Amino acid sequence: MDIIYLLIPLALMLLALAIAAFLWAIRNGQFDDLEKEAHRILFEEDTEPDTVKNPPDPKTKS
Repeated sequence: MDIIYLLIPLALMLLALAIAAFLWAIRNGQFDDLEKEAHRILFEEDTEPDTVKNPPDPKTKS
């Protein structure tokens, strides 16, 4: 029964920490655009194909 005197304040502190983290995330805009990342994977980026910048010299051996 004595453990309950420790567990209740500990649970309340963890709850306060979780609420503080949630409020921090809201203030910093973490939940502003939830759809962007879900749709970003569907579209290709406009990048140039990988090209060889310095072709190997045919005179040298690998």
